[in-house]
Amino acid sequence: MATRRRSTGLNLAAHAAMLAPWAGALAALALFDLVDPFPALVAGAIAAALAYAALRIRARRVDRLVGYLETLAEDGGAPPPPDSLSADAVERAVGRLARAQARRAGETEARLTSVETILEGLPDPLIVLDAQGRVLRANAAARDLVGSTMTGKDISVCLRDPEILEAVDEVLHGAAGRTVETVVAAPAEQRFNARVEPPGPGAGRAAAILLLHDITEMRHLEQMRADFVANASHELRTPITTLIGFVETLKGPARDDPEGRARFLDLMHEQATRMARLVKDLLSLSRIELNVHSAPTDPVHPIPVLRRVCNFLEQEARLKGMELRLSAPEADAHPGDGPAVIGDEEELTQLFQNLISNAVKYGAEGTPVEIEVGLATPPLPPAAAQIKGGALRIAVRDRGEGIAPEHIPRLTERFYRVDAARSRSLGGTGLGLAIVKHVVNRHGGAMTIASSLGEGSNFTVYLPLA
Repeated sequence: MATRRRSTGLNLAAHAAMLAPWAGALAALALFDLVDPFPALVAGAIAAALAYAALRIRARRVDRLVGYLETLAEDGGAPPPPDSLSADAVERAVGRLARAQARRAGETEARLTSVETILEGLPDPLIVLDAQGRVLRANAAARDLVGSTMTGKDISVCLRDPEILEAVDEVLHGAAGRTVETVVAAPAEQRFNARVEPPGPGAGRAAAILLLHDITEMRHLEQMRADFVANASHELRTPITTLIGFVETLKGPARDDPEGRARFLDLMHEQATRMARLVKDLLSLSRIELNVHSAPTDPVHPIPVLRRVCNFLEQEARLKGMELRLSAPEADAHPGDGPAVIGDEEELTQLFQNLISNAVKYGAEGTPVEIEVGLATPPLPPAAAQIKGGALRIAVRDRGEGIAPEHIPRLTERFYRVDAARSRSLGGTGLGLAIVKHVVNRHGGAMTIASSLGEGSNFTVYLPLA
């Protein structure tokens, strides 16, 4: 209001200044009797009134323009100026300025919203710190990891890793970015690569950015590879060492001993066969892993495959007085060979052969091995919850010694054995169940293991129906 009163006063002064020359001229003419004073006075009054009206209209428009500019200064989101402010170039320029400012403000807000959405959606925890090491902001992943109330707290309260805190302190004091590796123990142990970087110019109060990248799975895979190489080397080294010893014996003390030579040749054949099985399983595992991301596409009927596997292993089972009992009621309920799954017939053959062969090896002599095939009835176990549209259930049960509960989660690990000596004596390579697991995963299925000491074990595979 003060600005508008000042504008009105200035307009009146301008009116007086504009009329002063005209009033002086009329007064001089009247003084020298060159014009009649009364008409001159009337003419001057009319001119003053017209000039005042014109100035008054102009003043109102100026007042409106001033008021709009004040509103624009107080609130950048003011609406576009009214049409009455577009009479001349100045007012049109003010209108264009206001619209450009509103457009830029909208674009800036959209960019800020986009950046905020991206930061919140990052899978890696991200924390922004001020110059004192306090948390300015943290994205959702960081809040889930450290806590939802970390904003405003010192980073040393949120993360207590000495290496991270040292890296943060160095960056806050002008050092270049640093990367350190750390372990967060809660809620479950996770390993992170922590990268601390200065934010660069124009970052406002931000003085350091901390990004945590989860490398838990990568380190786990590296350890698995190292263990795999060590285990494979150990498994191959033993028979190779044995073979070398036998060869040296045959070349030396047993050279002229026909009976000893025959016995050593049998042992050499046994060790060579063991190596061949190991190499074959390693190649199978490598091939399956190579194709793990390309799902099979051919329809396969598992029941005929199981019949062929049972026929192949029947002689091995008879040597232990065991019977392979295949129960497949679905073959009677469906025409042809029973229900089909989408799969790779060769891999499914290896899967069934490994499971049934294990049941024969570890089952008690004179007991049956039961193979049951049927449509899985809902609800499926949690391990098979990802299977949609129905599943075929194949269960292989033996009547052996059973497996202690602490061993069950690790049975599908490569080279893991409950009883290493017994497994080797039975010809096992330690890779059979690992191959089963990878075949099941490639087929989009699941496997569950149930076992009771003294009663036997039950391995159940769920495969999606075609």
